[in-house]
Amino acid sequence: MYRYDRHDQRFIDERVAQFRDQTRRFLAGELTEDEFRPLRLQNGLYIQKYAPMLRIAIPYGLLSSAQLRTLAHIGRKYDRGYGHFTTRQNIQFNWPRLEDVPDILAELARVQMHAIQTSGNCVRNITTDHFAGVAGDEIVDPRPYCELLRQWSTFHPEFAYLPRKFKIAVSGSPVDRAATLVHDIGVHAVRDQDGEAGFRVLVGGGLGRTPIIGHVIREFLPRAEILNYLDAIMRVYNRFGRRDNKFKARIKILVKDMSIDVFRDHVEADWERIRGGPGAVPDEEVARLASFFDAPPYERFDGEDASFRAALADNRAFSNWVKRNVFPHKVPGYAVVTLSLKKTGVPPGDATSDQMDAVADLADAYSFGELRVSHEQNLIFTDVKQAALLALWGELKALGFATPNIGLLTDIICCPGGDFCSLANAKSIPIAESIQRRFDDLDYLYDLGEIDLNISGCMNACGHHHVGNIGVLGVDKNGSEWYQVSIGGDQGEHASLGKVIGRSFAAVDMPDVIERLVDVYVERRHEDERFIDAVRRLGVEPFRERVYAEAH
Repeated sequence: MYRYDRHDQRFIDERVAQFRDQTRRFLAGELTEDEFRPLRLQNGLYIQKYAPMLRIAIPYGLLSSAQLRTLAHIGRKYDRGYGHFTTRQNIQFNWPRLEDVPDILAELARVQMHAIQTSGNCVRNITTDHFAGVAGDEIVDPRPYCELLRQWSTFHPEFAYLPRKFKIAVSGSPVDRAATLVHDIGVHAVRDQDGEAGFRVLVGGGLGRTPIIGHVIREFLPRAEILNYLDAIMRVYNRFGRRDNKFKARIKILVKDMSIDVFRDHVEADWERIRGGPGAVPDEEVARLASFFDAPPYERFDGEDASFRAALADNRAFSNWVKRNVFPHKVPGYAVVTLSLKKTGVPPGDATSDQMDAVADLADAYSFGELRVSHEQNLIFTDVKQAALLALWGELKALGFATPNIGLLTDIICCPGGDFCSLANAKSIPIAESIQRRFDDLDYLYDLGEIDLNISGCMNACGHHHVGNIGVLGVDKNGSEWYQVSIGGDQGEHASLGKVIGRSFAAVDMPDVIERLVDVYVERRHEDERFIDAVRRLGVEPFRERVYAEAH
């Protein structure tokens, strides 16, 4: 994985010292709240419902075991013994004391981590496919390009005061596991007619109160021009993006108001002015960055491990876990393992400090000391020997991370909601738990197949409810918490936005509502038809009729 050079380390150390002095001055009354607010936001510190919340960057979702142990230590020493992994491949701590935050940042700096650009009107954490580098369908490994974009965006003077926050996702595979279509900029690897690898660039996607699927602004961009072209996009956004109304300041609104064609004309004109200039990325630089992501010392295997095959045949529970939580690896004899952070009764995405320490030990033992955070709020071991899967499964079961539900209804994406967030209209975590308990039957879940259920506590859509096959949005109804339901959303290369089925529901009704939606699917699906495909074929009406007919 990428290692800081002396410039990186100096930047981060100086930022820690700077924020330590800013915090001291604020606590001493030398800075007002209004003066301190932008300073703390630049260091990932929010003030939430009950306490500060610190969001820590995990660049493109890649962690070393040493970094995870530091996060475990921070949770234990400065928080309440746990952390929350987010859809942006970050981690949040919900209870740090303000006066302790400079010490937390100093501890992070020792393991080459920080909280910069996890909040505020800047380019946020660059995200990518959690299978990057090990997926057999990759056109290019996106990690060197993610690191390139990280270095380009961090402390970039033109990006210090954008009209609004800005999110970029990179996908290196035909299958879009990075949700590039719902980002401000999506960068998706493709090949041209001559087989040359480059990027399709999308712009103007995003969720929140105005959800929009991104537009293709350029079908094929030579790899060397990635920084020049993104510079051109950012320059046009900085020039024309609104700063008078934060609800209309995202690039998706600018693209919609201008039209994609007019926006493209501005970008292409700006790009032509700088094309081939100093911002072009030579192959040597890509190779240098790629060297930080060299493959670990894999052993050579001729095919599938015999003991693994035998375990699959003899152990149904193990076989079910492999089917749901294990992904093929490009190297024979290895596998990719998803650790489910969606055990019933636990807030989705949460892990205790003790669990994080244990996962760090398992990463050292089974996956060359590295792991990933996924967009779906789970953890990934990317390099596990097939022969070791049975032993790893046993360890993960004891840890509570072996629930075989990846991609199923209970693998719920969920924001912290009203339990923590001051912006939320309603709680999210109790709704997720009530649905998980209703569907806590693995045999039934397997029969249902893939269903994405996403929950957000407000229109900011941190739970990505718009692109859930089933989406749940918390709403305020005369001071009470209610929930609006949509169906038909999807992420990936065929992204779509869900349609609201009708009026909202009380919290107590939500498990029944989800069950009725599922019942319609079970009764009317074609053989091997997924839930999302059934919704697209049938439309919303039969689902709406069942839900509201039985609600009376």
